[in-house]
Amino acid sequence: MAVANAVVPMMAGKAMPPDTGRLKGFGRVATPNVDEAAEQIGRIFCPHDLEPLRATSPGFFARHNCAPFDGFSINYVAYGGSVVIDPGCLERFFLVQIPLSGSARVRTAARDIGRTPDVAASLLSPTVPTEMLWQNDCAQLILLVERKLVEQRAAALAGREIQAVEFDPLIDLRLPAGRGLRAQMEGLADLAEGLGAGRPLSAVAAADCREALLDALLLGQRHGLSEAIRTFAGAGETLPWALRRARDCLQAHAAEPLDLAQLAAVAGIGVRALQLGFQRHFGTSISDMLLDIRLSHLNAQLKRAAPGARIIDIAFDLGFTHLGRMAGAYRAKFGETPSATLRRLH
Repeated sequence: MAVANAVVPMMAGKAMPPDTGRLKGFGRVATPNVDEAAEQIGRIFCPHDLEPLRATSPGFFARHNCAPFDGFSINYVAYGGSVVIDPGCLERFFLVQIPLSGSARVRTAARDIGRTPDVAASLLSPTVPTEMLWQNDCAQLILLVERKLVEQRAAALAGREIQAVEFDPLIDLRLPAGRGLRAQMEGLADLAEGLGAGRPLSAVAAADCREALLDALLLGQRHGLSEAIRTFAGAGETLPWALRRARDCLQAHAAEPLDLAQLAAVAGIGVRALQLGFQRHFGTSISDMLLDIRLSHLNAQLKRAAPGARIIDIAFDLGFTHLGRMAGAYRAKFGETPSATLRRLH
């Protein structure tokens, strides 16, 4: 993510109000000029049209504070007066926007939602065209998460190929999931402010934050793969008992060679019925589910591996025999190689 390196200077004759918002040590843009605001904030987020409602907004200004991390960032954005923002499709990232003051509306082809502090927030998807109206000196705390991280994790949770993920744009801040996501974002801002702009977050802490945010988004907010994730996790109400037994058996014996006949016997159904059941209810094959389970075990063991541990030894103990294919599948699931995971933690 490109980030501007300096605060934009003020125009002569126009005064910027003092920065009273979040992330004050992470200033990137501070200007009363509309064109400068659109250009500089566009470099951090994406190119967009910005139009003040001048009849009701004589006091235009723009402020953007940004604390970047690996794959995500926490931002404070404020506009004086009222403005219309048209980014079209975000393309590269998801945005969670929580109003702190003023009010805002988000319009998509299917929804028109209002957002006010403590009541509603928005979650913008990269493939959905969006237009926003920020009113009455609106300021928002904004989480940016790279698109590939969300789509990779959604695919792994749902047992499917990587595909576009589109969220319901409304987040109800009065519900537990909405309150939890807001608390995580505020905690991330607190963490950044405590560290200061000159001190980076450790790789381990950044990874933990990223994992928690991805879970909060994909497991706590509604999107197109929500039901597939529930089904793949065995939470679907219609999941047959035989498939539950088979899935639990795979989990318990993931390091052992796959024996379809034995697995079918544990489930109490025939091999073909078991194969068809996995495709219908989990959306994947038995062997692909076993691979996903082994990859998860590998990730967990790498995170707690002792210094000097060898990936090849851990992989063989988990039943992997082809290290090249294992490494490719691991990267597709977790967004990094096994060696990168190991290096991050040692």
